[in-house]
Amino acid sequence: MENAPARLLAEFVGTFALIFIGAGSIMTAAQLTGGGYALIGIAAAHGFVIAVMVSALGHISGGHFNPAVSTALLITRKIKPVDWAAYVVVQLVGATVAALALSVIYNEVTKNATQLGTPSIGAAYSSGQALLVEGILTFFLVFTVMAVAVDGRGAFKMVAGLPIGFVIFFDILMGGPITGGAMNPARWLGPALVSGIWADAWVYIVGPVGGGVIAALIYEIVVLRGKSESAA
Repeated sequence: MENAPARLLAEFVGTFALIFIGAGSIMTAAQLTGGGYALIGIAAAHGFVIAVMVSALGHISGGHFNPAVSTALLITRKIKPVDWAAYVVVQLVGATVAALALSVIYNEVTKNATQLGTPSIGAAYSSGQALLVEGILTFFLVFTVMAVAVDGRGAFKMVAGLPIGFVIFFDILMGGPITGGAMNPARWLGPALVSGIWADAWVYIVGPVGGGVIAALIYEIVVLRGKSESAA
């Protein structure tokens, strides 16, 4: 892995920021509203932090910050297996360290009320419905990543962080009340590990990874290969 320390540091910082700001926004919202769900603010916090981190660090590591994104790029052979393994480990460590920081900052009442920002399935929804939502939301995310950051005709050097952040924003507006709108196994695992909340773990692994891989394969086969055949 070329310049491995810089790339792994970028993935750690970006993932740490996502969990610290994203899960932290849920905990702060609980304090401000007495437990109410400030959906727009929480969605904005997640979207803004991803937009900034991808724009700031994307040129160093690619700005994955998400095992589902890294796995999708592995399946489409955009990264090497050793790079994938290192990225996923660093992402999970970054998420866990961020959750530990949140556990130190917030009081016990807030931590218990929000489960440290751990995504969870809404009471009115089944695990099957939640799996479908996580898969579709992550499909949108990874399809956008492929279009603006992986495709050579995309907008990576200029504005890739913005559309990726916007996807996070509108995904949480829809899926937040249903699943928490994780779209990212690290976003779930960090807070879950520290808080000890393991309910429906498979939904937050299978849904994002499955949706992301499907999106990447479709873009790779239909768009990228189609582009190569057209050029030939």
